[in-house]
Amino acid sequence: MFRDADPPARAGARPMSRTGKSARLPGVLVVDDEVRSQEALRRTLDEEFEVFTASSADEAWRIMERESVQVLLCDQRMPGESGVGFLKRVRAQWPDVVRLIISGYTDSEDIIAGINEAGIYQYLLKPWQPDTLLMAIRNAAELFRLQAENQRLSLELRTSGAVLRKRVEMKYERVKREFGLDGLARASDSPLNPVCELIGQVAPYDLSVLISGESGTGKEMLARAIHYQSRRADRAFVVENCGALPDQLLEAELFGYKRGAFTGAYEDRIGLFQQADGGTLFLDEIGETSPAFQVKLLRVLQEGEFRPLGSPRPMTVDVRVIAATNRDLETEVREGRFREDLYYRLAIVPIHVPPLRERPMDIPLLAHRLLEVSCRALGKDCDGFTPEALACLAAYRWPGNVRELQNTILRMLALTAEPQLGAHLLSPRILQAPPDPGHADLAEVGFAGTLQDRVEALEARVLKETLIRLRWNKTRAANELGLSRVGLRAKLVRYGLDSDGGDHSAGSGE
Repeated sequence: MFRDADPPARAGARPMSRTGKSARLPGVLVVDDEVRSQEALRRTLDEEFEVFTASSADEAWRIMERESVQVLLCDQRMPGESGVGFLKRVRAQWPDVVRLIISGYTDSEDIIAGINEAGIYQYLLKPWQPDTLLMAIRNAAELFRLQAENQRLSLELRTSGAVLRKRVEMKYERVKREFGLDGLARASDSPLNPVCELIGQVAPYDLSVLISGESGTGKEMLARAIHYQSRRADRAFVVENCGALPDQLLEAELFGYKRGAFTGAYEDRIGLFQQADGGTLFLDEIGETSPAFQVKLLRVLQEGEFRPLGSPRPMTVDVRVIAATNRDLETEVREGRFREDLYYRLAIVPIHVPPLRERPMDIPLLAHRLLEVSCRALGKDCDGFTPEALACLAAYRWPGNVRELQNTILRMLALTAEPQLGAHLLSPRILQAPPDPGHADLAEVGFAGTLQDRVEALEARVLKETLIRLRWNKTRAANELGLSRVGLRAKLVRYGLDSDGGDHSAGSGE
């Protein structure tokens, strides 16, 4: 029977039962003005459900306000408000509750009203069979659970969609910062500055760009900078190394193919040109392609269309092409190894990237930037480089350019758990290499002033050249120059070679 309860709670709120049983079992409210019918229904349902009973619509409404009810089983004919009328009100207030009517009458108007107005789930007739009734309530409770799960998943999906969009936007902004021109580490007097200025001027326009430079100079990074400074920044940036594949595979990779186009083509494949539609396609090592392939590439650049292998119909794409090479393509054109018309189509804007040895002033900034990237890649923390390590990095000529510098920093980081990377972590190839002559040119003295001034200037240069050659190992430098360590330190302080900016104090090398 209905239990005496606290005053009704706020309409629409259905807290858990005070017994805590609804935390384990679904709640079923039985509304019937006959007490015997209530008890019979309770006995049938009590093992699988938490059963609440009420003798009238008003009594049932108070239970709905207070208890957690998933299924409502209501008699149609009761004193006062009918079952259909009550379920209609319940539907408006708690539409998620699954509603059933039980009645000993088969009035078609009642059934139609129950379906149309009260949105009942099922109409049960008296006398009822326990198994039939139990199955109906089980199905109703399962329907409530599925509806609640669907609402939860829909909410999560909407929330996840918003979160996902936010994450994508944040990642997009981070990528733009990382690959934009501001993300290129360079000094104020770097030879890379005019290159960046040119990129900033041409990036917004859909012009083909040819980037030339030695291997490892960062041509792909500059290509990404062009892409993320352009109007295509929110579309795809697709990369292909043209020197890594023979002609047929390169053609299949770029243009795609249809199933059966050649042996092994078991399904259709979309080419990189189609994947880059609306965005940018970066063709690295374009100078390695054959003249036969260059003809096919020229047609795409001229007409904006291509034909996938095995397809009878051409496809049209809107792609900006940026190419890169470590060859002198003008010489290749003169000697007949590269098509002249393709060269001029690719090199609407030619950009040359200076090698790292021509911009030693960038090495400290670049090394710290690459160290940040390496720390993220290896999951390690590091505070930077010792002065001696930076001096050694700046003195080396870096034939492998930025790629070699990045690999060197990765190696140093992997070999130590110290807070700073020291010179002792560098490979013998770097430590034993002759220094760049530009760091200490003793041939061009050209000093002014008194004899003492000139002698001191020459002494300072000898000290600096020796320290660079010995990778700032001050103990070895002192021994070679016939000085004590205290005497060497005093001279370094005197000539300003014991300060920042490449003239560093003793550290790991001592």
